[in-house]
Amino acid sequence: MSIARGPSPAGPWESCPANPIVSHRGSARPVQSTGHADLVEAADGSWWMVLLGVRLKGVFPGFHVLGRETFLAPVSWQDGWPVVDEVSIEMPRRLSGGGAFAPPGRDDFDAPTLHPQWVSIRGAAEATLDERPGWLTLHGGAATLDDPEPVFVCRRQLHHWCRVSARVTGPGETGLALFADHHAHYEVALQAGRVIVRARIGPLSQIVADAPAPGDEVVLVIETRPDPSAPDKVVLGYEGVELAALDGRYLATEVAGGFVGRMVGVYATGGTGHVDWVSYEEVT
Repeated sequence: MSIARGPSPAGPWESCPANPIVSHRGSARPVQSTGHADLVEAADGSWWMVLLGVRLKGVFPGFHVLGRETFLAPVSWQDGWPVVDEVSIEMPRRLSGGGAFAPPGRDDFDAPTLHPQWVSIRGAAEATLDERPGWLTLHGGAATLDDPEPVFVCRRQLHHWCRVSARVTGPGETGLALFADHHAHYEVALQAGRVIVRARIGPLSQIVADAPAPGDEVVLVIETRPDPSAPDKVVLGYEGVELAALDGRYLATEVAGGFVGRMVGVYATGGTGHVDWVSYEEVT
């Protein structure tokens, strides 16, 4: 990362060339690809750098699945030049006041509107909270997760190891998906009395597991787990039953492309689907 000359609290930077002041290239530090930084002064007079970076997992060259995340590092000034502490997962000191945004881990869809954590792809999804009180109703049409605008209500995957579950029912295919883009996603779904697991990797789409559904309403589960050779192992199934374990690298930026990271959420295609609740929890 390079930073241009300009004023500082300790004086002008006229004698300082535009040299890199933050770089983790060629290091084993947990945060890589640092850049796109801003310097900010807090209300208490302390200085901080807000920048982007990624956390790699798996064997060389590594894979990242959470997108290019935002990091905060403390800054001190020496002879009019900003000196940045190490950009790390745990900062050596913290910004006074405030707190981290923590979206709720479980949504029972009892509120009149969706929580801001929920988003859709390229437009508003055909979804409503008032058709069946206490449930999220998804009006699935012909579009699937392979199409640019699926009926998909989703949130970000925030942790490397997490467990996401959803209680679903409906005449259409109603499922839970881990999604990089419409060419790279894994899903587990209730479809015509069966639970299926489907993998889409580039031009290939395959149902990799299929089992009778335990009832008309099913709790679908996706869990990401450590894998020494990949960013993670993605396990899909329903409550108490694991149907498939898939390599997470195919949903990583280095393979699938993009830079915003994975999304996880519920979808419907080929008919109406109903979702009673969705639960997201970090697994440690």
